[in-house]
Amino acid sequence: MRILVTGGAGFIGSHLIDRLMTAGHEVLCLDNFYTGHKRNIQQWLGNPNFELIRHDITEPIRVEVDQIYHLACPASPVHYQYNPIKTIKTNVLGTINALGLAKRLKARILLASTSEVYGDPDVHPQTENYWGNVNTIGIRSCYDEGKRVAETLAFDYHRQNGVDIRVVRIFNTYGSRMLENDGRVVSNFVVQALKGIPLTIYGDGSQTRSFCYVSDLVEGIIRLMNSDRLGPMNLGNPGEYTILELAQIIQEMVNPEAKLKYEPLPQDDPKQRQPDITLAKSWLGWEPTIPLREGLKLTIDDFRSRVKVN
Repeated sequence: MRILVTGGAGFIGSHLIDRLMTAGHEVLCLDNFYTGHKRNIQQWLGNPNFELIRHDITEPIRVEVDQIYHLACPASPVHYQYNPIKTIKTNVLGTINALGLAKRLKARILLASTSEVYGDPDVHPQTENYWGNVNTIGIRSCYDEGKRVAETLAFDYHRQNGVDIRVVRIFNTYGSRMLENDGRVVSNFVVQALKGIPLTIYGDGSQTRSFCYVSDLVEGIIRLMNSDRLGPMNLGNPGEYTILELAQIIQEMVNPEAKLKYEPLPQDDPKQRQPDITLAKSWLGWEPTIPLREGLKLTIDDFRSRVKVN
């Protein structure tokens, strides 16, 4: 097939492209390089089945493809809060453009949504039929509300125009090619430990997250795209860890001498996050296979090759 991946030079997008290229598809990678990086797709440049398009999805695009994976959007608070208006434009205008393209081409489109649609959840673990607890005017809402609107658009394009949609809600994902400065907890801790500076824990570290290795996530995304289910569907690792536990594991693996320091919890930071993946198991036969320590070792090795280590 001929497949478009928006945000294809990003962390998850580039791993998805690796899988699609290896499977023999023709791939168009669209990225404006706000958080994506050319090094992530370097190995495919010059390959006759690969095309790189430098383009911002908030502007309309005309290409001919069979499937669209719509991943374009900064996904870490540091990047999406840097330019919140641009973030919500990417989620709303970008999704309208991607869905409009799918409508015109009669192509199937997968929207990468997020566990952030659940906000700071009152329900634990989170199931797909939970409507969420989101602050519509908070500092995270450009992303949280942006993705909620993107889901609304996807289902309205489906109901009104018959667009063939798939919607995935991605929980915390980590792995090689994460940006060193993306502000997410795994990359923060690994970079701090490698540099020998204190690991920053926000709040008391009792808030929980679930960490899915990127190759597991990509497998689930591809299975959903090629299934007969629309979603929304949670994809993530139901193994739940406190932030303090994660800090201690990385401290032990990278630098046992590293100190821990505590800072105030940012506004609207969710206290608990754990996916219920019952649907993914029953619909796709999917569940994560890579345990946290194994995934962290691969991630740490990747960061070690890029970060100046003290």
